[in-house]
Amino acid sequence: MSTSKSMGTPLHVSSVFRPGLFDDRVAIVTGGATGIGKGITKELLFLGCTVVIASRKADRLSDGAKEIRDWLANAGQKATLHVVQCNVRKEDEVKSLISTTVDRFGKLDFLINNGGGQFLSSTADIRLKGWNAVVETNLTGTFLLCREAYNQWMKDHGGAIVNMAMDMWKGYPYMGHSGAARAGVVNLTKTLGVEWAQSNVRVNAVAPGSSIFSPTAAANYGNASIFDGAKVNIPMKRTGTVEEVSSAVCFLLSPGAAFITGETIRIDGGQSFYITPNFRLPDSKPTDMYSWQSQFDKDAPHGSKSKL
Repeated sequence: MSTSKSMGTPLHVSSVFRPGLFDDRVAIVTGGATGIGKGITKELLFLGCTVVIASRKADRLSDGAKEIRDWLANAGQKATLHVVQCNVRKEDEVKSLISTTVDRFGKLDFLINNGGGQFLSSTADIRLKGWNAVVETNLTGTFLLCREAYNQWMKDHGGAIVNMAMDMWKGYPYMGHSGAARAGVVNLTKTLGVEWAQSNVRVNAVAPGSSIFSPTAAANYGNASIFDGAKVNIPMKRTGTVEEVSSAVCFLLSPGAAFITGETIRIDGGQSFYITPNFRLPDSKPTDMYSWQSQFDKDAPHGSKSKL
């Protein structure tokens, strides 16, 4: 594990994986400028990967890229970050994103389909336009990116893909559009994991729980307190961190997951299995939380010294 330390500041942890793990690798991260996607981007860069981040919104790309590049400079990292504006619902833009990446960097090793979006609404009130927008972004966009990455590069050279699902296993009230789309992503992941195994292409997914806190998520829902209210239904009695998602993604991309395909890893503190809220777990202290900034800082309120 790599750490950096300056006088008077806590230890800064940027990955549980060894430095250089992804040297000479090239990745695309959709939605890589904000939230969970930004965390994935930063960890990949720290591990030596060249990363192309894509987003529909130019301002988010610009702001996110500046923040990430400033972080790279402060951390003394020299990894390559590239940005491409892309609406994953547009087939021509998806094709261009893949071809631009391959043309510029000569290959494409990893694809992380993190980009997505949804809004809160009872299903009866969702208009067709809103339904189509969410399904096309989360499911159709994932399909298009997987297909183009495979056809333009991975079919002949191999690679690894990680898709983004969600905690929709028991249904998802007020997010019926996204729950349906992400369930489709899980099945698509299984299907491609089988179909593309012969091409040495592994396809997996991660399913963050509804309580992975990030400033972007809090802003999207318009209320950061929604995360506090969710803790009662999480056996680990806390919310999750962006780093806990990004580390799972990096594992699935790594050689350590070479015999894993078609799988979806749930990152939810056991929330999706806790189906009998009438028999609640007794109150307890939250479990230890992983964060690059605080995991090794003995004074961090949620962290503890790692034994890794």
